[in-house]
Amino acid sequence: MAHDFNFYNTLSRKVEDFVPKKAGKVAMYTCGPTVYHYAHIGNIRTYIMQDALIKSLEYAGYDVKRVMNITDVGHLSSDADTGEDKMLAGAKREHKTVMEIAKFYTDAFFTDFDAVGNKRPDVIEPATNCIPEFINMVQVLLDKGFAYVAGGNVYFDTSKLDDYYVFSSEVEKEQLQIGVRDDVEEDVNKKNKTDFVLWFTKSKFEDQALKWDSPWGVGYPGWHIECSCISMKHLGEYIDIHCGGVDNIFPHHTNEIAQSESYLGHKWCNYWFHSNHLNDRAGKMSKSKGAVLTVSVLKEKGYDPLAYRLFCLQSHYRKPLEFSFDALDQVVAVYNKLVKRVSELKEDGAVDEAVKAKFEASFLDAVCNDLNTSMAITVLYDALKAETNDATKLALVESFDKVLSLDLIGHAKALKEGVSVDPELEAYILDAIARRTEAKKAKDFATADAIRDELLAKGVEIKDTREGVKWQLV
Repeated sequence: MAHDFNFYNTLSRKVEDFVPKKAGKVAMYTCGPTVYHYAHIGNIRTYIMQDALIKSLEYAGYDVKRVMNITDVGHLSSDADTGEDKMLAGAKREHKTVMEIAKFYTDAFFTDFDAVGNKRPDVIEPATNCIPEFINMVQVLLDKGFAYVAGGNVYFDTSKLDDYYVFSSEVEKEQLQIGVRDDVEEDVNKKNKTDFVLWFTKSKFEDQALKWDSPWGVGYPGWHIECSCISMKHLGEYIDIHCGGVDNIFPHHTNEIAQSESYLGHKWCNYWFHSNHLNDRAGKMSKSKGAVLTVSVLKEKGYDPLAYRLFCLQSHYRKPLEFSFDALDQVVAVYNKLVKRVSELKEDGAVDEAVKAKFEASFLDAVCNDLNTSMAITVLYDALKAETNDATKLALVESFDKVLSLDLIGHAKALKEGVSVDPELEAYILDAIARRTEAKKAKDFATADAIRDELLAKGVEIKDTREGVKWQLV
């Protein structure tokens, strides 16, 4: 029997006990990337916290089936159904086809997704695979009177709903109704400002690269409809948990609920799980700011992606998290100390099952209480300091890693065996040593010391010897 589990449900705006539709089974849908550009580390934070949720549910005894979409068509540069398709913009930027862009950035996304210890979803479905499903849903919504054709496009009619702003409090609803989207270009075809496009035709964009025949003319789907259809295709008419970032709440998830429940005629999803933003000191991480900071870039700079995972797990998923390299350096030092501590544990002796059960219960309580990953890490520290034998501690590290996915035992083994670093990290270390040497030649000792500290923060100790500069992992 699964353990009691609770988390913050955005739909009710409170922490709720989780009760799936089928006992012990979890049908979960998570919004995937729009593959027109790299996913920045803020995007990856969202997927790390979703991964922690899934693994915590599994640790608590639930069987989770997770479906994720890949948006490769229909996501416009404005949520108000204006601007250019992001996929088309990416293709123009790089002088490639849309499908070439989609393939390249899907692969790049999963490279970074995998690097931080995430488990891939059970089903990954590109939007372009599901055009018949989209057309069917649009037709049913038209037949039921929830949609209309105007200017060649098909729109969802939000005035037909009793409550469109399902995620908002009464005060927020009033503010949204007064000022909704006043700052964006008006679509004159819409009956109501909050209406949204289900299907675009060439009357909207003549140069769209991907388009399909439909009862309403040659065109392509709106962004919101893909998640509804892909979830129903693989999970049926009910899902237990829908995940995304807080920026998806309105209008994307609001529109998903509107069209899904109008199409089905019943409630679609009971629990909504949203992760907060990763900010830098200039504000929310964004692809519009220029260079995109990705997990792969962090790796090129010498950071272990799992140290970034620890950086995210040390904060609560509902809190904004501020990123800086100084803050990441501090977590790298913590991660390296954990690896070193685990490497010192001996594998001899028998596991004390009573002690193991006690700590596993504490760990389970932490992750089952609104996904308190910070407290779960504290339990890990407590286990490593406990008055018990090393075999028990190793068993607990292995147990907790089913959720934390920090590969502490793997890294500890590599440290003991002298498997130092991968080629990218080694290149970074050698470059840093060369920069430090040049700084010392120029008598810029402040820079030389800063480089030494920079390396030490990444778990690399350097020593000046008669034979030159030597380095080792610490």
